[in-house]
Parts: sequence; C-alpha cells; structure tokens
Amino acid sequence: MTHAFVFPGQGSQSIGMGKALAEAFPAARAIFDEVDDALSQKLSALMFEGAESDLTLTSNAQPALMAVSLAVVTVLKAEAGLDLSRDAAFVAGHSLGEYSALAAAGALSVAATARLLRLRGEAMQKAVKVGEGAMAAFIGVNAETAAEIAAEAASAGLGVCDVANDNGGGQVVVSGAKAAVERAMELAKGQGVKRAILLPVSAPFHCSLMQPAADAMAAALAETTIVAPTVPLVANVLAAPTSDPAQIRELLVRQVTATVRWRESIGFMAGQGVTLFVECGSGKVLSGLVKRIAEQATGLPVGTPADIESYQARLAL
Repeated sequence: MTHAFVFPGQGSQSIGMGKALAEAFPAARAIFDEVDDALSQKLSALMFEGAESDLTLTSNAQPALMAVSLAVVTVLKAEAGLDLSRDAAFVAGHSLGEYSALAAAGALSVAATARLLRLRGEAMQKAVKVGEGAMAAFIGVNAETAAEIAAEAASAGLGVCDVANDNGGGQVVVSGAKAAVERAMELAKGQGVKRAILLPVSAPFHCSLMQPAADAMAAALAETTIVAPTVPLVANVLAAPTSDPAQIRELLVRQVTATVRWRESIGFMAGQGVTLFVECGSGKVLSGLVKRIAEQATGLPVGTPADIESYQARLAL
C-alpha cells in the first residue's frame, strides 16, 4: 500500500473552511451537524462565516479542524469509494490532527472526538496564563541543534524551553516560558539558525508547562471508548505505528507535553513505501512539509469539492 492519510493541526484553520463541502455534499453536512450536536454549539456557523478571532480560539479551532477533516474523509468514502482499511497503509495527524486520524480510522466516535478536542483546547489554554508562555519557529536548523539551544535557554533560570515540533525541512518549533523562548531566539543567532520567528499563539503547546492539560486529558480519556483503528496510527510521540487502544490512550496523554515528531513520522512512512500523502482537511501545510521531508513522495491536499474531483481523477490514472 503506497498511500497514507494525514490530518492537519492548529494553524490551518480559516473562515469559510468546509462551507463548500457542506453545500455540495450531504455526507459533509451530516458530519458538521454531528459535531454541532456533540458540542451543543453551532460551530459550523462560526467556521463558515464567523469572526476569525473566535475561530482562532484554541477551544474552537481544535474541534473545527477535526470536523473539516472528517467531512473530507466521509465525502471521499461516499463519492470516491474510499476504504481506509483497503486504501491506506497508515494514518497520522499533526498534534490535534492525531485525534482526527483516529476518528477517521474508527478508533474514536465523531461525537467523542469533538468533546475531547473541546476539552483539550480549553485545558491547554488554562494551563498557562496568557502572556507567560511563547512559541518560536526556527528556520534552517535540525532538531538536535534546536534541542541544545532550548536546553541552554532553560538552564539560564528563565523557565521551561522545550522542542515542541520537529516539522522537517529545517523547521523546528520551541515552546515554553516567554523569557526562556526569547532567550532561545537570541542564542539561535549564534548557532547558524537562518530565522527565529515568534509565533502568534495563545499558549505554549507541547512543552512541560502543559502538564495540567495532560492531566485533564488523562481523566477524560480514561472515560472514553477507544477501539483498534482500522489502519495503524503513526503516533506523534513514537514516530512509529500502533493499533493498540491502551497504548493509544497513553500516547494521547503524553502527546500534550511531548514533541510532535513529524519529520520522523513522515520519514518512517516513506521508508515503508508510502509515496502519496493525502492531507484531509483545511489548508496545505502538511503537503508542503512532505516535499521537504520525503523527496520521492507527494502531498495531495484535499479540502474542497475541487480537491475531491482531483483525488478521484488521480485514482483513475
């Protein structure tokens, strides 16, 4: 099997996402309605025509991105005959996208996934007071050097500084206390980093400051039914596949504070023969990263009715 299905994380949201799908396909509308019902909120109305500032709120962005991803998968099943267990070697998701991947592969119900992501977003926002944390993207650096820079910044007594995302293509994100992240940005200049960019985020994700959020997710996941996915999940924490529900539950908790090992995850799947990564949902971020990580592979973003047609045309080749 040469296909993997991947699911985007926070930052890929935009007003209007999913609207054309909902207008074109009853299967997509059904997913948006199901998420709305699960959250007792017209999240779809916010996604289609709300305020950007409201959609960007972590507690809204996380379930909203999942809803678009699952709408895409549901439409692909209805219109293109997609069967993940037959057509995919793996599924994977970037941060919150891991929940979308699990729901797409049948490990979690749509309603449970929506409620978990609402809780995850709220818990991550509450874990650190606004203004006390920060994240920065380093461009032109490997993960090892970024980790050394983060460790040096943390050792200065300014607080936590961890590697949050190893995205590939020389892009690594650090996260932690604002003063420590700012110190890491200064140190990066002397380590050959091409650019260090402070990210416009409301909390320092994927660092040890998120432990309160991890604790909240542990309690919620303990009460959530998880079954074996129909396709192995390449987990953020492991950069390796798993289908074991107990391990998946543990990894989802660890994921809150751990590094998203995206470069290694894509590299693993490419090494297993995957040549096409179908990005289900809003935006094209993951498809761009695939180009930088696995030169022989292709990323195919699918998030609109036109993209659905492109996917069908590709299958017909």
